[in-house]
Amino acid sequence: MTDHHELHALVEAPATEDARPQRAVVTGGAGFLGSHLCEHLLGRGIDVVCVDNFLTGSRANIAHLLDHDGFTVMQADVSHGITVPGPVGYVLHFASPASPVDYLKLPIETLSVGSRGTFHALDLAVHKGARFLLASTSEVYGDPSVHPQPESYWGNVNPVGPRGVYDEAKRFSEALTTAYRATYGLDAAIARIFNTYGPRMRPDDGRAIPNFISQALRGESLTVFGDGLQTRSICYVDDEVDGLVALLTSGHPGPMNIGNPDEISMLDLARKIIDLTGSESEITFDPRPVDDPQIRQPDIALASRELGWKPQHSMTEGLQRTVDYFRALDESSA
Repeated sequence: MTDHHELHALVEAPATEDARPQRAVVTGGAGFLGSHLCEHLLGRGIDVVCVDNFLTGSRANIAHLLDHDGFTVMQADVSHGITVPGPVGYVLHFASPASPVDYLKLPIETLSVGSRGTFHALDLAVHKGARFLLASTSEVYGDPSVHPQPESYWGNVNPVGPRGVYDEAKRFSEALTTAYRATYGLDAAIARIFNTYGPRMRPDDGRAIPNFISQALRGESLTVFGDGLQTRSICYVDDEVDGLVALLTSGHPGPMNIGNPDEISMLDLARKIIDLTGSESEITFDPRPVDDPQIRQPDIALASRELGWKPQHSMTEGLQRTVDYFRALDESSA
């Protein structure tokens, strides 16, 4: 971590959007969402340095980008530091385990990348005079008592519960990003990401959609937790990335919800996936995990007003594309 007494002297003047170097650093760039971001940025003519330690990310997610002249992969753990030579216009901090299976198995790593990793990513942005985008999460709202959740809601989080390692890592990273903006004048934005899904999710990542699709394609019973009446609002990955990049290039500080307000219960989601896969699977019920939120729905009025953004893909369309991806994955590994 940089000596912050010396940091003021190292700050480069923030670039205007037109003059900003068209080069981005994406931490966690080999992850599900990070790889889609890398691909999108390259498509906009922005060179990308993908930084990943491949703890939960995958080389397969970025294999199709390796021949692109503007794409560089740096295998490194941002929690231990990050050095990128040359000009950088954007730093996007997306490194973190993001599914309960991952962060419950890797609690220290999750807290470390949310704290030390965020320090290092912020320091890089300060040094380069870059625009910084933090991948925060709807989990900062915890099990909400306000519905839908606006950015002004402070949340209802258990810091010592099993999910606290992820929730509090992201809440700390939001506070740290805000402190850097206030202290160093960093051009920084906070995005609160709601449940995102689509191709390149890991079949075993433990989240509801990969679980349901994998079980349905195998003809197994779909496992629903609790009574299945808890809700999520799911956003197709292409829409999520469009919203994130709109925030990145907007100059808005956030925090800003980027998600799809179409809310669905887990039971109805399981039924929908059985229908889309043509499976004859049954539904079984297991005990609900500790601190599993009962409801989740973003208020996206701010993103709609400030970015002119809203999701474009229907739930049926997005889920069908995701089912097709998992089916092809199964066939290629058969």
